Amino acid sequence: MNPKRRILFHINCLEHGGAERVVSNLANRFAAEGYDIIVAVEWIGEVEYPLDPAIRHINIGITEADEHRSRAAKYLLRISRLKKIIKETQPDIVIAFAHLAIYRTLMATYRMKVPVLISVRTDPVGHYDGRLDKLYIPRLFPRADGCVFQTEGQREFFKPYLQENSRIILNPLSEKYIGVEPPASRRKAVVQSGRLVDFKYQHQLIDAFMIVHEKHPDWILEIWGPDSFDGTKEILEERIERYDAHDFIFLRGDSDSLEKDLLDGGVYAFSSEWEGLPNALMEAMALGLPIVSTDCPCGGPATLITDGEDGLLVPIHDPEALAAGMNRLIEDRELAERLGENARRIADRAHPDIVFKQWADYIEDLL
Repeated sequence: MNPKRRILFHINCLEHGGAERVVSNLANRFAAEGYDIIVAVEWIGEVEYPLDPAIRHINIGITEADEHRSRAAKYLLRISRLKKIIKETQPDIVIAFAHLAIYRTLMATYRMKVPVLISVRTDPVGHYDGRLDKLYIPRLFPRADGCVFQTEGQREFFKPYLQENSRIILNPLSEKYIGVEPPASRRKAVVQSGRLVDFKYQHQLIDAFMIVHEKHPDWILEIWGPDSFDGTKEILEERIERYDAHDFIFLRGDSDSLEKDLLDGGVYAFSSEWEGLPNALMEAMALGLPIVSTDCPCGGPATLITDGEDGLLVPIHDPEALAAGMNRLIEDRELAERLGENARRIADRAHPDIVFKQWADYIEDLL
């Protein structure tokens, strides 16, 4: 491990999202360990994950003066500006997170000697299989010196185009979720956390909970998370209105203290249609919550949970199965507490110290 290394991270922005959280956590940790860190973004968001003051946070994206340009011209300009900042800062390695940032980085570093490490952060099906992806991937991905995946399902999708030199590394847990004392008692509440966004299928969670509510009318559902402004919040509000469920289904909004808000929940229900590696699920496990989760592609929940040992996995698009899982945990509290206690062991795999060392060791191997 060489703390004098200079690392340039490239991602669209640091606004709230899973990949953005991981980049900010890694950048801050590398900076704390003495590395020289640059984070190059396409825009600065209104609400971003914080960065260590020692980190250079550089906006290389499209400016107001560029808005008159064509879409193609803007795309080339983004690549040109990334290439320029790489030449100016001379990093030892460039790390690109997520779809478009990966493409820009592999184009910008063409015929440059700087090593490039890429990281796929979502389900490739539906996100890396479009017409342009089929053009770009076989031409660009072999240029990468390495790749960090979150699940084996992601790696298998790209196997023809990436070197065998790739790693699966979990997201780092925030330390505020690790070692939290279990609650003295649990509320009769099913809880969920995460952005209100279409692929998290919170509307189906509401449908499933209505089945639960018929058997257990004294239980409530709380959904914690910010609005993504994609129309999901309005869909959920309409569902609650249609079911006349205002007294027992609640959209709690965003929170910076989920380690307290979720802790005494009786069941944690995760309903996504697809995910990369869900931070919210990892955090719920670290808190020791009894969990039922959809077994969604590309294998994020199954990477974290062993069914029947530290949580329950159910099929996607099956509100009856999700309801049955919730009912099982509500009705068998001994099982629920055993699964929750076992779930805490996720901290042994995703502690930030462990994840940082895996990234740092991999970088050194590539260099």
